Parts: sequence; structure tokens; C-alpha cells
Amino acid sequence: MSPITYQTITMSREQRIYQVTIAGGIANAVLLVTKFVAGILGHSAAMIADAVHSLSDFVTDIIVIIFIKLSNKPADEDHNYGHGKYETLATSLIALALMIVGCMLAWNGIKDIIYVVKGGTLPSPGIIALLAALLSIVTKEVIFRVTKKVADEVSSQALEANAWHHRSDALSSVGTAVGIAGAIILGETWAVLDPIAAVVVSIFITTAAFRLIRQATGELLEKSLPQEIEREIEKIVYKDQMVENVHNLYTRRIGNNIAIEMHLRLPGNITLEEAHRHATYIEQRLKTQYGEHTHVMLHIEPQKNKGIQHESRVKNCE
Repeated sequence: MSPITYQTITMSREQRIYQVTIAGGIANAVLLVTKFVAGILGHSAAMIADAVHSLSDFVTDIIVIIFIKLSNKPADEDHNYGHGKYETLATSLIALALMIVGCMLAWNGIKDIIYVVKGGTLPSPGIIALLAALLSIVTKEVIFRVTKKVADEVSSQALEANAWHHRSDALSSVGTAVGIAGAIILGETWAVLDPIAAVVVSIFITTAAFRLIRQATGELLEKSLPQEIEREIEKIVYKDQMVENVHNLYTRRIGNNIAIEMHLRLPGNITLEEAHRHATYIEQRLKTQYGEHTHVMLHIEPQKNKGIQHESRVKNCE
């Protein structure tokens, strides 16, 4: 792939991420103001908590814009493997923000529930809070679907994390709407449904945050790719009939790209030029499958027993 083509693709990827993130950020800014006003005027703790969640969404939009720019910088003298880990770091920060928001919502909701259990009364939320929740559900679900679609198309983990942040806000608003509607319909006696809804919402949020943190942590700790991908890598290598055996296969993810390192055996009687040609062929096939910027490191070894096919080759070629 020529440098011009790569630059065009990179810019297109960045532009698409920026466009969908900025659009989501504008929507979040409008929603958080709307929710705060509705929560205050409608006397709804769940809606105010929902507004805080939208604020965290707005902050993560900014994080995505900053870190995507950093992660797309080309490899340099100080970063030979590129800057892809910045995107993993962005995912971690988004997940951490989700976790904090979820815990805050749970704590505030539990305090209100305890207050009611001890004999206190909460003001019944107003219809304006319910309308704001319904608006948020529709808006955030649309933003989630658009963002998730772009994240899948450009293979951006940070953007996918942000998409799920949008979905968690939609779920948050669903819980908020149910709690507010129940409190409005059943009267002030059931106003406790509002903080109960906030606690239920917090569970959805912290669950999503935990999933993202586990994913990002695995990448930062150089977790291997799933076994099915490693088996697929071996099958690609074994398509070269000269390869007798693949071993010491190591894989990891670097941002949106992956790194593959392995030892493979070729006949000991071929020339260095022939061995290089086979290695280049294998490298090209792997990059065709997993992307032009896949890091491939091959260590060539001579066959131990010429003419005897290794058992793993037969198994992987079936």
C-alpha cells in the first residue's frame, strides 16, 4: 500500500471518528443541560443522576477526540510499535469514568431509599422529568447505534467503548423513566421508586464499566489473542506447503493493530533467498488477513526430520 493511500485511509478513519464523536458530544451537551433543568424543576433525584451520567458522556467524548489523535501518530524513534496503546488508555479512562458514575448513582439512590425507610418522604417528580427521560432514551439509542456502526467499520476500541457509554446512558434513562412514571402515577407515597430506579441504573453502568476495564487491562498486560484467532494464524501459515511446523506463537494487541511472533521450520536444504521468499509470502498473507499494519516477526529454523510432517501440521490443515 502506497504512503498516499495509507494517509488517505488514516485521515478518513480519523475524520469519521471525529465526526460521530463531535455529533455525540453536541447531543450530550444539550441533554445534560435539559436533564439538569428537568431534574431540578421536576424534583427528580433519578433525573439529576441521569444528568450527571450525560456529563460523564460529554467528558468521554473529549477524551476520545484527544486520544484518537494521539493513537494515529505513526511509529517514531521512541515508539517503534506506534502509538496504538493511547486508544487502549482512552478505553480505560472511559471505563473508569463509567465506574465512578455508577458508584455515585448507587450511593445517592441508596441514601434516599434509607431515608424513606426511616420514615422520610421524597417529593413526587414532575412530568417534565419524565419527558426529559423519554427524550434521552430516543436520542441516546440513536447515537449509540450510529457510533457503534462507525466503531465496527473503522475498528476503534475507544469509539466502541464510547458507544457503549451512550447505550448505558440510554439504559439509565429507561430506568429513570420507569421510576419517575411509577412515582407520578402512584403518587407521593411511591416517590421512592425514583431512587430505586437510580440504583438499578447504576448496576447497568458498573457492569458495562467492568467489561471495558477487563478488556483494556488485558491489552495493557499483553494478553494473547483468542485461541480461535491463533488457530486461524497457524492455518494461514500452513498454506505454505514448505512449512513443517509452527511453534512459539506469541500474539498481542497494540491498539487497533495486532502483533504476531512465531518460530517456523522450513527445509534445511533451501537457500537463504528461498527462505526469505517464503517468510515474505507468509507475512503478506497475515497482513492481508489482519491489516497492513500488523506487526509480524518470523524466526526461521531448519527442519529437524526432513520429510516427516509434524503432527500439528496435519491437525491444523484438516
